[in-house]
Amino acid sequence: MVEIIGVHDCKVDAKGRLMLPAALKAQLDAVIADGFILKRSIFQPCLELYPKSEWNRAVKGVNKLNRFVKKNNDFIRVFMAGVREIEPDNTGRLLIPKDLAVFASISRDIVLASALNMIEIWDKEKYEASISESLIDFSQLAEDVMGQINETED
Repeated sequence: MVEIIGVHDCKVDAKGRLMLPAALKAQLDAVIADGFILKRSIFQPCLELYPKSEWNRAVKGVNKLNRFVKKNNDFIRVFMAGVREIEPDNTGRLLIPKDLAVFASISRDIVLASALNMIEIWDKEKYEASISESLIDFSQLAEDVMGQINETED
């Protein structure tokens, strides 16, 4: 499993390409040659960049859904909307397709934020607003999400 850490400010060029920062590229060194899957986020106005191995793991659960249940079929359609396979070019840049850039309001200044096994790609202003909003209730969110987990060493 790929575990990615860090938040990186970055720029997108006029053609919609971004250069992965060196620190991020080093973390992805073992998987970068396999390429990536880029998709819309479900809950936020950002994009999600998955190393292909992590995408394959994520899709296994979706693939188990019964397509004869309308709700499942609707979910799969929206989940897969805009999904693209992307590979770095010869100089290591990644091209963000225009429709996905429009979805996430990506123009020039962006943030690449690790989300454990994938990277969120945000418009810088939207990222800062999202983090500021989340910080207001983070202590309650932390308690709700993590409060029932008791960590014990095996």
